[in-house]
Amino acid sequence: MSIRVYRRISKVGLVGRSVEAVSRQDGGVFEMARDEFEEAVRDALDQIPPELARVMDNVVVLVEDQAPPDDPELLGLYEGIPLTERTSFYAAGSLPDRITIYRLPTLAICEERDDVVEEVAITVVHEIAHHFGIDDDRLHELGWG
Repeated sequence: MSIRVYRRISKVGLVGRSVEAVSRQDGGVFEMARDEFEEAVRDALDQIPPELARVMDNVVVLVEDQAPPDDPELLGLYEGIPLTERTSFYAAGSLPDRITIYRLPTLAICEERDDVVEEVAITVVHEIAHHFGIDDDRLHELGWG
């Protein structure tokens, strides 16, 4: 199974290749180009064990700059019907589940590239776990909260 990272097109046109920065709480700024962030997401997806990746079904992974306005510090979001809750009716034309990784909130909490790579990997695993039906409480117990 292949999983692709898609770039959302903004309302004003294609998202540019420029580097954007976010101020951290300490006032410092970490910068990472969107392409490099997307590569970190792809690398995190490549780390998913093949036996799990093969069972992932009808899911798309997206990168967006901003988290939803009602939760601006959100790093990732799973939207869909977990594999454990799907019935035979699911296959009848269901849209793909969505895993969205939010770039700017992630950059805001990181101080260097290695921090971004680690945080993206944790977020990707966390959201994929939701696809498999694992809830936040269990993820926290397992250390992936």
